Amino acid sequence: MNGPTPAVRRSSVPDSSRPSRRRAQGELETEVLAALRAADGPANAGWVRDRIGGDLAYTTVVTILARLHAKDVVTRRREGRSFVWTPTSDEAGLAARKMRKVLDAGPDREAVLTSFLTSLPDSDEQVLRDLLRRADEEAAD
Repeated sequence: MNGPTPAVRRSSVPDSSRPSRRRAQGELETEVLAALRAADGPANAGWVRDRIGGDLAYTTVVTILARLHAKDVVTRRREGRSFVWTPTSDEAGLAARKMRKVLDAGPDREAVLTSFLTSLPDSDEQVLRDLLRRADEEAAD
């Protein structure tokens, strides 16, 4: 039989030899950021993909990096035909950014802050009070 080789059809049934694991929302972004923070400097998507492991497609990593860039969580710089990526802040800075986003989305800022403060354990409340006191002292100087 001459002619083109028939296309291979892929089954819509998942391959049972590979365990299927669906990541929780935001988990892949967290993994990508952790890999970038572990880098000695700016890293490309291939390097990030290698550090994360698994069977992620290169394009998936690039998509996640682009989304993080749109959120101002990473910066990018063209290097050759691709980009190298750098996180804009450490984990504490990222957590603070998330907290600020939630606070900004609330309809009543004072109510959100009040609820947050009253839900803190005493030790965290004391840390917050100390930080506010120090900020007041620095502003007075």
